[in-house]
Amino acid sequence: MWEIVRAGGPFIWPILLCSVIAAAIILERLWTLQPRRVMPADLTRRIWALVEAGQINDKVIAALETNSPLGKLLATGLACRHRPRAVMMERLEDEGRHVASDLDRFLNTLGTIAGVAPLMGLLGTVMGIIKAFNAIYEGGMGDPRLLSGGISEALITTAAGLSVAIPSYIAYRYLRGRVDRIVSQMERDVVRFADALNDRVENSAESA
Repeated sequence: MWEIVRAGGPFIWPILLCSVIAAAIILERLWTLQPRRVMPADLTRRIWALVEAGQINDKVIAALETNSPLGKLLATGLACRHRPRAVMMERLEDEGRHVASDLDRFLNTLGTIAGVAPLMGLLGTVMGIIKAFNAIYEGGMGDPRLLSGGISEALITTAAGLSVAIPSYIAYRYLRGRVDRIVSQMERDVVRFADALNDRVENSAESA
């Protein structure tokens, strides 16, 4: 394996670095974007039970903010529960952009690796071919061993670049789709929660 890496020439090293970064991003995002970490199944129900019991206070809201991305949005809604609905929705939209940005973290880097890795492989291929032609120019046509270095460098960098780019692109598309689904689901849940919370506050004010 080490001999193959050495035969890949100088461009194999940035490709290997890209593979390590891509693997780290994929594993980190798969861990972070687990449904139980992003949108705990019974979180909205439990918080609504506290709302109905009149047990919402600053301590509950602060704990909810650190619970999960969904918890941050619910906490924002609860913090604005006594404000007009327009103000509440504006705050939720602002917080939603921050949450979506956190969920998207590192995905642009992964997409960049998926696009750049084959280009680095192509550049390594071109340099390997140039190396092979230089060997021919210097009179190496009669000795295939003088050509093997450039040809192997060209083939190895191409294979390495594609080997990094293909799984990186697949993972990027999968993770991007997962983030889009999570954001869409959270948006629906939070809007329903905000509407119910606003209606409850208005009914309480009318009763008073």
